[in-house]
Amino acid sequence: MINTVIIDDESNNIDNLEGLLKKYCPQVLITGVAMNAADGAALIKKLNPQLVFLDIQMPGKNGFDMLKDLQDHHFEVILITAYDQYGINAIKFSAIDYLLKPLNIEELKSALQKAEKRIKEKMQNHELKNLLQLIKNREEKSTHKLALPTLKETRFVSPGDIIRCESSNAYTSFYISTGEKIVVSKPIYEYDELLSDFGFIRCHQSHLVNKEYIKSWIKGDGGYLALQNGDKIPVSKGKKEIVANALMR
Repeated sequence: MINTVIIDDESNNIDNLEGLLKKYCPQVLITGVAMNAADGAALIKKLNPQLVFLDIQMPGKNGFDMLKDLQDHHFEVILITAYDQYGINAIKFSAIDYLLKPLNIEELKSALQKAEKRIKEKMQNHELKNLLQLIKNREEKSTHKLALPTLKETRFVSPGDIIRCESSNAYTSFYISTGEKIVVSKPIYEYDELLSDFGFIRCHQSHLVNKEYIKSWIKGDGGYLALQNGDKIPVSKGKKEIVANALMR
């Protein structure tokens, strides 16, 4: 059984989640609930749960505030949110599981399976630590790390060290300045928005390029971007204007 705490400021949301967990996730044992950040933090310290379902939007201190106040994070967390876009992007950046309201049963089961796997492997919650660093230092982009979950581990990479990304169906390959290649089982469009603030250009349906590594744009029928490492990345006709605008900044 997974000892679990639910923190949400609305009792109907708690009741709904409890009902779904009891019906579809019998491995979950709900040991306590709280309706604000202060009570939630106290409950976590008292019960030492393995898993916390946490609503982000709460009056007073929100879920992020509560997590920052806690000294230890020896638990997995599944965030429940309809939060602002920065919050969503920060969560995605750290590969933290989150659920949007209204809750989807299949997404709930999927998030729980991943949390259960991490609990069994007793992995330290580096993803949560990374999320809190992002929230704390949201303006200091040089300190941000992008979480790249692979089959064996989650890698944390500075966006500035990523030369380019290339998609193949539902997979995305990240080419790192060290010469390493990291493959993630997520489509490239998920990283397009996350990396847009770090100087990345979507020059083609299958390619995302860090403009700091672009040596030249060889024009022609769309042409291609010549990178400092010798790679040649195609520019599709529909992306020519986007590429031109990005390179002028």
